[in-house]
Amino acid sequence: MKNLNRKGLLLLVLLVPLLPGCALLIATGVASGVGTGVAVSQDRRTGGTFVEDEGIELKSARRISEKFGGNVHVNVTSYNRNVLLTGEAPTESVKKEIGNLVKGVENVRNVTNEIAVAGISSFMSRSNDALITSKVKGRFMDAGKFQVNHVKVVTENSMVYLLGLVKRAEVESAVEIASSTSGVQKVVKVFEYLD
Repeated sequence: MKNLNRKGLLLLVLLVPLLPGCALLIATGVASGVGTGVAVSQDRRTGGTFVEDEGIELKSARRISEKFGGNVHVNVTSYNRNVLLTGEAPTESVKKEIGNLVKGVENVRNVTNEIAVAGISSFMSRSNDALITSKVKGRFMDAGKFQVNHVKVVTENSMVYLLGLVKRAEVESAVEIASSTSGVQKVVKVFEYLD
C-alpha cells in the first residue's frame, strides 16, 4: 500500500506542472481558499501584488493567444510584477512583438524576454522540463536552506529560470542546488534582491 501511495504521489508531482493554471488550483485544493491564504501569508509579495501577478499572467497569455494563436508557444510568469517570457516564436520580430504586447499589460514593471526563436517545442521536451522543475523544487525542500515559495522555478528547454524576492544567501543556495540537479543545462537568475 505504501508503495502505491508513493507512486501516486510521484505521478501527481510529475503531472501537476503540466496542468493549466485553473486546473492546478482545483487539483491541489487551493481553489478552496485555504491553500491560497497559506501561500499568500508565506509569500514576500503583498496580497495585492500576488493577485496582480496572477492577473498579469492571465491577461498576457490571452493577448498572446488572440494575436498569435498556435503559431507560438509562450509561458508567462509574473513575480512582483516582473514578467519572464519563455517558450518559442518563429521569428525575432514575433519575439519582440510579444515582449511589447506584454509590456502594455496593466501593472507590468519589467519584461525579461527569454523566448527562443525556434519551432514549437514537443510534448516530450515540455514533459522533461516539468520533471526538471519538480526535481529542483524537491531538492529545494530537501535542503531546507530557504523558504521554498520564495524562489519560483521555471524550466524551458532544460534551462532553469529562478525568480523571486530573495536575500543573496538564498540566491547562492538556490543556484547551487538548481545547477547541480540532473538534466539542468543552465541556470538563469531573474531575482529582485532584498539585501
